[in-house]
Amino acid sequence: MIRKRRPTVEDGLPSKEEVLAFIAENPGKAGKREIARAFGITGGARIGLKRLLKELTEDGHIEKNRKRLTKSGELPAVGIYRIVERDSEGDLIGLPVKWESEEHGEPPRLLIQPDKKSKAVPGIGDRVLAKLIERDLDQFEMAGVRQAVRVIKILPKREDSILGIYRRDPVNGGGRLVPIDKKTHELAIDDSGRGDAQEGDLVAVSITRSGRSRTPRAHVREVIGPMASEQAVSMISIHALGIPYIFPDNVLAEAERATQPDMKGREDWRDVPLITIDPADAKDHDDAIYAEPDTDPANEGGTIAYVAIADVAYHVRLGSSLDREALKRGNSVYFPDRVVPMLPERISNNLCSLKEGEDRPSMAVRMVFDKHGQKKRHSFHRVMIRVAAGVSYNQAQDAIDGRTDEKTGPILESILKPLWQGYATLKAGRDAREPLELDLPERKMQLKPDGTIDRVYVPPRLEAHKLVEEFMIQANVAAAETLEKHKQGLVYRIHDNPSPEKLEGLREFLGSLDLNFPKGGNLRPANFNAILNRMADTEHGPLVSQVVLRSQAQAEYNPENIGHFGLNLLRYAHFTSPIRRYADLIVHRALIAALKLGDDGLPHGFDGKLADIAVHISTTERRAMTAERDTKDRLIAAFLADRIGASFQGRIGGVTRVGLFVQLTDTGADGFIPASTLGHDYYHYDEANHQMVGEATGETFRLGDTVDVKLVEAAPLAGALRFEMLSEGRKNPKGRFPRNAMRKGKGRSVVARTGGRKKKPGTTKPRSKKGRGR
Repeated sequence: MIRKRRPTVEDGLPSKEEVLAFIAENPGKAGKREIARAFGITGGARIGLKRLLKELTEDGHIEKNRKRLTKSGELPAVGIYRIVERDSEGDLIGLPVKWESEEHGEPPRLLIQPDKKSKAVPGIGDRVLAKLIERDLDQFEMAGVRQAVRVIKILPKREDSILGIYRRDPVNGGGRLVPIDKKTHELAIDDSGRGDAQEGDLVAVSITRSGRSRTPRAHVREVIGPMASEQAVSMISIHALGIPYIFPDNVLAEAERATQPDMKGREDWRDVPLITIDPADAKDHDDAIYAEPDTDPANEGGTIAYVAIADVAYHVRLGSSLDREALKRGNSVYFPDRVVPMLPERISNNLCSLKEGEDRPSMAVRMVFDKHGQKKRHSFHRVMIRVAAGVSYNQAQDAIDGRTDEKTGPILESILKPLWQGYATLKAGRDAREPLELDLPERKMQLKPDGTIDRVYVPPRLEAHKLVEEFMIQANVAAAETLEKHKQGLVYRIHDNPSPEKLEGLREFLGSLDLNFPKGGNLRPANFNAILNRMADTEHGPLVSQVVLRSQAQAEYNPENIGHFGLNLLRYAHFTSPIRRYADLIVHRALIAALKLGDDGLPHGFDGKLADIAVHISTTERRAMTAERDTKDRLIAAFLADRIGASFQGRIGGVTRVGLFVQLTDTGADGFIPASTLGHDYYHYDEANHQMVGEATGETFRLGDTVDVKLVEAAPLAGALRFEMLSEGRKNPKGRFPRNAMRKGKGRSVVARTGGRKKKPGTTKPRSKKGRGR
């Protein structure tokens, strides 16, 4: 309630000091009307009040916000805040969107309380409309946090800036922005809004409107760097998706102060001949492995497997600057030309990198398997290790295949062969478990010194890769089992069963190939593997693999366990990569707490924070995947930009209402063919069967078909390619597309029109027959 006051001056107006005191006593509630009512100001005296408030505003003492007045430098009762981080307890911290730092100093950090009545949970990067609330924050260890707000609503996403290339306009003067997003039009940039931008620079701009016509113009907010630089392409994705890539000074300073621990509280495992197996160009090594036969007569033919993981939790303490920054990033992001790490280089590439011949603190697990690959028991230990050797995947595989070198020769009999024998045991258990076996080759890019593509290749899938993968999977399972046994909260890696809707779509599609797929709710990965194996060596093999992949759910992090469908595991948690994933760091701390291995584990009562953290790191993981994919698309589009008009072979990788997506065979590049350019027919989208079908001819373009295409457009900044179809479609044995398909429930259809207007069949100019065929 607003308390009424009386003026003390003869003209009926309060003094400036009284007005300021009143506003301070009624934060967010004091407008001109409320001030007039409180001081009994009526009639002509209101003009004097208006003049007084104007003077206070011009002098910078008060600010107007939504018809309410606040003292300058104070937050309004209701304002807009951007969520910037989580604290050590997992609480959201935000900053006001509008704040004059030059006048009022650093913006206040606020505790963001979600709306308890809403199911929508805000995350880092969200903008929220929120109301100031009273809360005692002294009990919380939050540096600089003295106020709290409760979320009223989460505001829709918006682009605060647009990314593009600055180009000079020699004819008209000034410049223009060539956006990286093809949906955004070019924008004019006046010299006054150019800043330090030079020709060819990648810049971030904001939009302003000026003149009577309110013509939009761009104003350069940030010059990111010249597009000719080696790392410019990945920087587009980094800035477009808001990926943090510069470590704050306090984080770097904390990393520099870190030192290696002594043996206190650790077991000495330095005599265990653990080795690291990584890519040849790896800079950090966070896992080491070893295996030996079990000599216990009760476990004849069994194996003992050891997995040691860098003890990141020792160096990155909960609530520290390093921890807050790691949580903010969520994970490392890997680009063809650079890595944006979750932790500073001193931690990831030095103190926590398991380097050959150097003592390193580790979290380790010892697992005992029987001869069938079934785990009998396991135990976790906090240890000090000394890696016996560091080799690449190719080195390890070559040695097993009989081609040793000076590094692998001395360890072939003592370490490598026992490892492979141990893997054979673990593989027997994997084969019995029957996880989902999707063969999805991953293309790699080899870059030139200038950051452009030299070649695109598919590295071989070695047995060495599968060995390390299976050792890591078993360590992850052991971590989840231990934490469940001790009733310790953790973040699981979960993968849900395919949804009924996707399964029904898959079943209908397989039916069109005369393949039966079982109904019922107890499907296992083995059911999918049976279909994949049956079709592996047929012309439909790639198509079936694609459709099975699309039927699967997306893996995510969650404190509630539902198992991992793809791996066919009841419980699974990420434990093996705490250098690059915050989820693994949480699991390490949970193990430390559960097994009483130190004072740096998860604190009591932290379980309530895990759900929000899981949502956040699932989001940052998807952000990283998008950034990596977009960067590869831009690099390949630039690689192919000088080959307009060239023909390529590819495979249809996507069918939509508006056209086809084709993936080129040699580079893996994805491009689009608009439905309107397909040819001399009306094409209906047959969703159930993942195909476009000609209405008059029955000509069919189906997901998985091998086709020849011509490149007609390449947009490197947007990472977009457009193709023209050269191949003829399949001849549909059932003839033309049935007009009553919708009524018969055979999937939604849509007519692909040419030029936005319906034309009679045969009136479109036929495609060139050059390059046709399969």
